[in-house]
Amino acid sequence: MMIVTTPTIAGKRIVLTHGLVRGNTIRARHLGKDIGAVFKNMVGGEIKAYGELLEESREEALDRMMADAKALGANAVVSVRIATSVVMGGAAEMMAYGTAVTIEEE
Repeated sequence: MMIVTTPTIAGKRIVLTHGLVRGNTIRARHLGKDIGAVFKNMVGGEIKAYGELLEESREEALDRMMADAKALGANAVVSVRIATSVVMGGAAEMMAYGTAVTIEEE
């Protein structure tokens, strides 16, 4: 399945628009990772544990969005965006959304 941030795909023609698809996940921070992050914050540098958490969240949201698109019969998703929002202290939502379409070669 092709996933792109653009509204079109070079060399492909959109033959059917299925509509909005989305996938989301809500993740909470882990106490063990928070303790490590506090120390890293004091000395500076990349907080790898949080970076990994965000990467996992993005992948899960994208996977869920693709599953939503497949369920509609799409073979691509265009105009994909990723958004985050704080749900409560220590927990955040990651959402991927876009337009499910069927494409074919031009």
